[in-house]
Amino acid sequence: MDADHRKVQAVRPDAEVMTKQRLPYYIGISGNTVGAQGLSMHMVLIPPGGRAEPHKHIGYETGIYVLEGRVCTRWGASLEHEVVSEAGDFLFIPPGVPHEAINLSATEPARAIVARNDPSEQDTVEPFARPEGT
Repeated sequence: MDADHRKVQAVRPDAEVMTKQRLPYYIGISGNTVGAQGLSMHMVLIPPGGRAEPHKHIGYETGIYVLEGRVCTRWGASLEHEVVSEAGDFLFIPPGVPHEAINLSATEPARAIVARNDPSEQDTVEPFARPEGT
């Protein structure tokens, strides 16, 4: 984007988009919405009792800030590790690490802001086969 086309832009997500992870996203900043070249930032909602399909991000880091709820993130080659994050916590996911997010509440949604050092919204998300017994 040349200097003549650079501008400060506000984005108010107005529609939910189903992702490859099978979670609803509200698309904010991305290459498509504002012409970002190295960043995307969205809000994710995990419904009560919901979970993401296991997946990994190819070639980019992900930072998550939990706005509300409690989420268990299982990660690793067999999803054998886990970390629980709650409102006010940050979570870092390195490139290529298989993971899934699980809302620990059966009655309340969990919401988080997701930021990536990649301007695409879903292009480099790759499904990860859930290991048997998990």
